[in-house]
Amino acid sequence: MIRPIRVLHLEDDARDAEVIHHKLEVEGVACDIVLARSKDSFEAALAREPFDLIISDYNVPGYDGTSAIKRAQKEQPDAPVIVISGSLGEEEAVKCLHIGATDYLLKHHLDRLAPAVQRAIHEAEEHRRRKEAEQALRLREQRLSSVYATVADCLFHIEVETDGRYRFISVNTAFLSTTGLNYNQVVGKRVDEVIAEPSLSLVLAKYEEAIRESKVVRWEETSDYPNGRLTGEVSIAPVFDDAGSCTHLVGAVHDVTERKQLEAQFRQAQKMESVGQLAGGIAHDFNNLLTVINGTAELALRQTQDGDPLHEDLQEICRAGERAAALTRQLLAFSRKQILQPQVIDLYQVAAEMQSMLRRLIGENVSLVVAPAEAPCSVKADPGQMEQVIANLAVNARDAMPQGGQLTIETQNVEIDERYARAHGAAVKPGPYVLLAVSDTGAGMDEATRARIFEPFFTTKEPGKGTGLGLSTVYGIVKQSEGFIWVYSEVGHGTGFRIYLPRVAEGPSVKRHNSTVTSTHGTETILLVEDVRGLRHLATRMLVSAGYTVLAAANGEEALLLLERADQAVHLMLTDVVMPGMSGRTLAERFGATRPGMKVLYMSGYTDDAVVRHGVLDEGSAFLSKPFTAVELVRKVRDVLDSEG
Repeated sequence: MIRPIRVLHLEDDARDAEVIHHKLEVEGVACDIVLARSKDSFEAALAREPFDLIISDYNVPGYDGTSAIKRAQKEQPDAPVIVISGSLGEEEAVKCLHIGATDYLLKHHLDRLAPAVQRAIHEAEEHRRRKEAEQALRLREQRLSSVYATVADCLFHIEVETDGRYRFISVNTAFLSTTGLNYNQVVGKRVDEVIAEPSLSLVLAKYEEAIRESKVVRWEETSDYPNGRLTGEVSIAPVFDDAGSCTHLVGAVHDVTERKQLEAQFRQAQKMESVGQLAGGIAHDFNNLLTVINGTAELALRQTQDGDPLHEDLQEICRAGERAAALTRQLLAFSRKQILQPQVIDLYQVAAEMQSMLRRLIGENVSLVVAPAEAPCSVKADPGQMEQVIANLAVNARDAMPQGGQLTIETQNVEIDERYARAHGAAVKPGPYVLLAVSDTGAGMDEATRARIFEPFFTTKEPGKGTGLGLSTVYGIVKQSEGFIWVYSEVGHGTGFRIYLPRVAEGPSVKRHNSTVTSTHGTETILLVEDVRGLRHLATRMLVSAGYTVLAAANGEEALLLLERADQAVHLMLTDVVMPGMSGRTLAERFGATRPGMKVLYMSGYTDDAVVRHGVLDEGSAFLSKPFTAVELVRKVRDVLDSEG
């Protein structure tokens, strides 16, 4: 059922009002009419309730038609106004229409009343719908504008010009903040003025594909901007006009630079971990073999004289064995399987005390600058290993500057925030660190070389010029010291290594001086436990030659039986750490209950997590690294036997 039209009728003559109302009723226009016979009642009705239509006499005592029209438009602007007058001239009629009346009629000619009312109501309804649609459109545009401005992805709008070129006509805030470009550098510019090669060719090809195939096209793109090299997942969609011509492209870029960096770091970490496990395993086996080779050659060397050809051959074997032992130590450093002796040190003092040695190491054509630190740079690390890190980086810098240059070493206290930590790998934790920065002015490296510099045996030097283990050793020491290392390099502009080690609050430890062992011989009884037969036989010979009595066992079970049957006192147990069956640590705990006075010396060529689990790194545990010489063995044995406790 259609609702009657709500009409406000301004008319002071009751008879005229009745004629108009009757005319509408006869014409079938359903109306609910409120009659106002004066200015006051008219304005009160306007203020009181809404109307669909206003009919106004042009001449009301004390109130003219133009005033009524203006008042109606002010109070109810959406309600159409029809002016009816007994004698309205053409000039007045035009004036009424000009100020907003929908139509005008003469009282003696009302044939057009019903059509005029119906037309006015129809136009008002159309106007209302159009206004609602425009309001909804504005609201939608505001929402889209809000999304466009606040969305995290980069959004852009491109005009396809008639000559086939592309021009940016709008970008959102994220586009500008991500790339580092400002508004005037993008909006109004052609795409080829914003994006450089080699990315430009790919971008234009994708635009053409989207237009040609009338579909959304997606791809991954890496481009250089003021904020650096950015990688994004791009999508572009064409917009066509009624004639089928592409007029615009709208696109979005999801920045995946950080994700790509983290993925690359994760792959590199996995790669380095795998190589480290392999290197550690090789070093373990080699240490056992080298202990036998070097030790046997040393014993044989004692039985020959200078000038004897065999003496010279044995010396060559010893020298080669020492070089091989140095290589295995570097492999263990890389694989983070060394026994470290950490203490609190000032990293700046370590670097400062090395200056004389470093100047001899790098040569006269390279200047050395060790920048002073503003405050103590305290870390907990093995001082000898830190010296090796600095020396290895200095040698690497020297080789990168054959024509001379400058080597700079700096230390400072820094705070790593979450943003920097995320950018440099998942293993990096925010917090206080000490930065050791070693930079040179040498040849620099390209990206492919930089990605491999920490791999064992990777080198860009000529054959015979290096082992490729220097930077691998640095990497392993830093990682085992719970730090991380980052490399910045550019071809022709030098290289900078930035090492971050966790900062500690306490001051540097007081250096401890070991007492000098005056004699290496003895008469005590030693229980030797070693699962490698050749090494067990060699260590027995070394100890017996120094005057000791040796009980040798191949494993923990054998050692237990030997100790049960032994009549004499056993003063020291020399045991391998990791053995099949019973570990050296477990064996020592078993003997601790029955032989509380027996001292223990651990030895191992493979110092991985198993060693940590067995407590070898606890303060007070005596440890001998493989490979060792006869002199090192008997000196360490004597030192442990003579120690207190």
